[in-house]
Amino acid sequence: MKKRHKNNKKNSHSMNQTEEKKVQQEELNEQATEETVAGENLTDKEATEETEKKELTPEEQMQQQLIACEEKIAAQQDQILRQAAEFDNYRKRTLKEKAELIKNGGEKTISAILPIIDDLERALQNMKSDNEEICALKDGVELIYNKFLKTLQQEGLNKIETQEADFNTDFHEAIALVPAPTDELKGKILDCVQTGYQLNDKVIRHAKVVVGQ
Repeated sequence: MKKRHKNNKKNSHSMNQTEEKKVQQEELNEQATEETVAGENLTDKEATEETEKKELTPEEQMQQQLIACEEKIAAQQDQILRQAAEFDNYRKRTLKEKAELIKNGGEKTISAILPIIDDLERALQNMKSDNEEICALKDGVELIYNKFLKTLQQEGLNKIETQEADFNTDFHEAIALVPAPTDELKGKILDCVQTGYQLNDKVIRHAKVVVGQ
């Protein structure tokens, strides 16, 4: 009985090995078939390319090479022109920024000085008196004020005109709207609360005004 059991076990093991070998053989056959098909496709492609080359005469082949070279040269020339244009735009923009920096380089400092000018103007307005001493003091302050303002004007600082001027948002900031005394004054500036200034052509402070409506 034991001997028969051993024989059955041995036969089962042999059958499993046979099936495994069969599966491995099938996989090898499939792989070989795929490689053969791929090789045939590659060979067909190479043969087609070779045939096309053989069909062209030397002059035609040279003509094709010449066309390819011309296309390559045209592409490189276009790239060079684009790069040159970009560099030229960059150069112009850099020069413009440099010129503006030189022209308005003192903007921050002059803007910080504007409140001092306002104080001097208010001081001059409050010095209106018949007293000789106050008049003499006023004349001295006015002399300093004018000299100070002239120096800033030499640096490009100018007042923004507001006297009966048309309201313009580029230069003026309306802080109040009041009924105009006449129709001619509608939309015009009736009073200036704070003087506005330009540094060269740039507005560094808008004039605060009262506008008639």
